[in-house]
Amino acid sequence: MPDVNRGNRPLSPHLTIYRPQMTSITSIFVRITGNALLVAGLLIVWWFVAAATSETAFDRADAVITSWFGDLVMLLSTWALWYHLFGGLRHLIWDTGRGLEIEAAENMGMMMIIASLAMTIFTVIVL
Repeated sequence: MPDVNRGNRPLSPHLTIYRPQMTSITSIFVRITGNALLVAGLLIVWWFVAAATSETAFDRADAVITSWFGDLVMLLSTWALWYHLFGGLRHLIWDTGRGLEIEAAENMGMMMIIASLAMTIFTVIVL
């Protein structure tokens, strides 16, 4: 027998009533930073291949990497690397069964953000 109320049921959770949480946002950004690191890695590989290919190819690749856009990509990649690392450490802690309470998970998410920004600044200034 067909369900006559099928079209009247609400979606759950619906986008208009769902409030993003710290854990979901930080988890999504871990995935985004992982993909962004792949793109940055390809840019660096292109630079190395261009260096091994010809002077013209290297000049073109080097112009991109040393431009303001390349500097921005490398800065954001540094942040993405630290953020992704701290996200992986958070998951390792969760795998042991610790920090799964809502308040602890939200605090770890905030610590991920602060630590990744601090380590990015440290890396850019000191290293």
